[in-house]
Amino acid sequence: MRTAIVCLLCCLAVGGLPLACVDPWDNTLRATNDVLVVDGTITDRSEAQTIQLNRSKADSITGRFGSLPLTKAQVTIIVDSAQVVVCQETTPGTYQLPSDFKGQIGHAYQLRFTLSDGSRYLSNQQVMQPVPPISKVTAQFNPKAISPPFADNRFTAGYDLFIDLTDPVDQRNYYRWKWTLYEPQPWCRSCYEGVYAKNLLEPIVPASYPYYYQSTQQPYEDCFYPPVGSLPRNRLANQYADNPCRTQCWEILHSQGINVFSDRYSNGGLISKRSVAHIPFYQETPCLVDIRQESLPVDAFHYFDLFQQQTQRPGGLSDTPPSALGGNIHNQANAAEGVIGYFTASSVAITHYYLTRTDTQGAEAPGLFFALNGRPPVVGTYLDFILNLPLDRTALCVPLDRRTPLKPEGWP
Repeated sequence: MRTAIVCLLCCLAVGGLPLACVDPWDNTLRATNDVLVVDGTITDRSEAQTIQLNRSKADSITGRFGSLPLTKAQVTIIVDSAQVVVCQETTPGTYQLPSDFKGQIGHAYQLRFTLSDGSRYLSNQQVMQPVPPISKVTAQFNPKAISPPFADNRFTAGYDLFIDLTDPVDQRNYYRWKWTLYEPQPWCRSCYEGVYAKNLLEPIVPASYPYYYQSTQQPYEDCFYPPVGSLPRNRLANQYADNPCRTQCWEILHSQGINVFSDRYSNGGLISKRSVAHIPFYQETPCLVDIRQESLPVDAFHYFDLFQQQTQRPGGLSDTPPSALGGNIHNQANAAEGVIGYFTASSVAITHYYLTRTDTQGAEAPGLFFALNGRPPVVGTYLDFILNLPLDRTALCVPLDRRTPLKPEGWP
């Protein structure tokens, strides 16, 4: 969702004056180039439940939008207009509910927060709807699976993933799909104009030209950078040093677009071969795809459906630029302020799909490292300024939002 919001803001910034826009928040955005962005969904899964608060501003010269996390806010979730659950700020701009909290079908949730400047915001209520399970997943290789605006026309090959599900009868259902891709990652750390040191490096006294160092027994596990102007730093100038992983490691990639669906014309019965993911063909090794099928309240569906149309239209920048979509969150003292994003509640069904990549029709993969970095890995670098350097040149797989050393659930 956050990626799609950024996509919309970028279109607003570079698309010129959007004369065809009729959104009520449009004039406010053009006048201020400053907008509050909120992203948060309550689910019924045992997972981190977070709310993200950011302020997007356009540079006065380039018009490009940048994102500033909003810290020190007071964020709460109101359950059924009675219970108040307090969120804690875990990283700048990210507020997490208690670890044992998860939503329940049929209950109503409302977001309320106060920014550090005293501005107060409130969402409308969102009632969590049930969602059926995914009954079947199929994959098909497609040389043109990845298309604009999510392809750079260099790596377009991939797999189209389709699902079957049985839609409940006698009730209107609204769906949203997301995916998470786990790719085996053999490279764990890149140092630019530096070297990866497993142990702390100390200068050999006197610490002067030509700057020799020795490896100690104290753990370091980070990039080491010789002093600017020193001979080692000069010889490392404009060079990368890439280090393989010491243990197993997976790169985590997330879906970027919005994919929503209403059962208006297929209420009840089998929904077959619904397209839910386009997985890039970055490497030939198998990967794991987590497919999330989420329920949506009707108002949330209409918001995301319009967002999907505006951010994924095929015309590109030559098409009519999109307008900014005001969501369901409002400034309690200033109803004219536009807030982008939507707070909602979703029941979630997850399917783990192991993609073997055995039918690529002779296509060649660029390699994960090259696809993500635009260059091949560099394994050799200047290291003779370090005495007694350990032979082990591997790096730790540090748990991050986009990397994990833990085997994903569903990996065989």
